[in-house]
Amino acid sequence: MSEIRIIALDLDGTLLDSQKRLSAANRAALAAAADHGALIVPTTGRFFGMMPECIRELPFVRYAITVNGAQVYDRVEGRALVREEIPLAAALDVMRFLDRYDVIYDCYRNDWGWMSESFKEKAAGYATDEHYLRMIRDFRRGVPELKAHLEATASEGDVQKVMLFTRLDGARDAAQAIAAEARGAFPEIKVTSSTWNNLEFNAMSAHKGQALRRFAETMGLGLSNCMAFGDGGNDLTMIEAAGVGVAMSNACEAVRNAASYITCSNDEDGVAAALRHFGLV
Repeated sequence: MSEIRIIALDLDGTLLDSQKRLSAANRAALAAAADHGALIVPTTGRFFGMMPECIRELPFVRYAITVNGAQVYDRVEGRALVREEIPLAAALDVMRFLDRYDVIYDCYRNDWGWMSESFKEKAAGYATDEHYLRMIRDFRRGVPELKAHLEATASEGDVQKVMLFTRLDGARDAAQAIAAEARGAFPEIKVTSSTWNNLEFNAMSAHKGQALRRFAETMGLGLSNCMAFGDGGNDLTMIEAAGVGVAMSNACEAVRNAASYITCSNDEDGVAAALRHFGLV
């Protein structure tokens, strides 16, 4: 195994427990790995300011892969090292496509969330749990109608991500049925999910595996120097790309099948257990 210099970690379902907390054991293990020279890189579907405070304020975290790989953010310099966004016209086409379905959707643009007021008002019937509902309430700026707002503010740039939720009382496979149609309609868009009734749309070049590769290159390193932890479908590309891909025991089947190693669950300090297994702490 090549020397591990970068440790990339998904947050929800991976580094954080089911209550969205960073355990003392995981924190201590990451601090020890950082002391040994590893770069600790949170890797998330959120934008940087939306990450939990317990992650943003870790003193040994400088870089983060955010918005599913649409951005690599340098906290010290306050700038993006990598940007891979959906052209505005394509994002609007995706939203028009989604208008055919019983979903709520939003987008990230310039490191903030935007959502039609009508969707925000009925989010409780769609958001998977209180955690997602709180994120919608706190990190989505409501506008009268999202597509119209984006068109009226076109000079503010492209879209980092489009995200949807299907109805909680709807068909369990509704999101995956939409995903199948969307992949056929928009071959230039990457469609992933982080929970059963969620879909996330990014530029095809914006995924965690590609962002990890580009970040490693900026550091003068390669993918063989990377270890990646994940549990969901939007983690699969970095699990496949990294020299060592670690799946949580609670990970989806595709991630477990792609991993080099399967550790304990996110509620059992699985990150710390894997770092000990590989002698990194």
